[in-house]
Amino acid sequence: MIDVRARSWAVGTTTGAEGGSVRMASEAKGANRLTAVKLCEDSIGRGNPDQEHERAIAIFDILEDNHFAIPGREGPYALKLGLVENKLSFAISTPAGEPVITHLLSLTPFRRVIRDYEMICESYYNAIRTASPTQIEAIDMGRRGLHNEASETLKQRLEGKVELDHDTARRLFTLIFALHWKG
Repeated sequence: MIDVRARSWAVGTTTGAEGGSVRMASEAKGANRLTAVKLCEDSIGRGNPDQEHERAIAIFDILEDNHFAIPGREGPYALKLGLVENKLSFAISTPAGEPVITHLLSLTPFRRVIRDYEMICESYYNAIRTASPTQIEAIDMGRRGLHNEASETLKQRLEGKVELDHDTARRLFTLIFALHWKG
């Protein structure tokens, strides 16, 4: 399981309880935030080194700066993201591991954008090897547009359940995409 936890002001890498890499980040940035994020490996399995690297970067970025709040409840929170019976599972707990709530979201609203995002990412990675900087920039603009669309869909699907800022929603979509990425 990819396990990333936020603690004190230390930033470093250690070995987690499951033997996976644990990334440390600041916890002193406010109560309504995520201090730990896990991807359920039962849902995705281990990826290739590129996939694992992308996942680790997305988790690190979330922990560095995020806004994640449950209306009527004070954080901070830990999040386990996975797939349960073809639904997206947001298992939210306290940093100590006490369950808070689990939201299951249909993946149907994400299917088209995930498919399109996968195709444009393939084009982007192929272009990096052979295309001109102008072509790469055009593909990247399209990729960012799809990423923004997906993050807005995520915010809408979680409306009234979880409050996210735009950047947190974008980073969470990166992880949702990681649940599907074939590489």
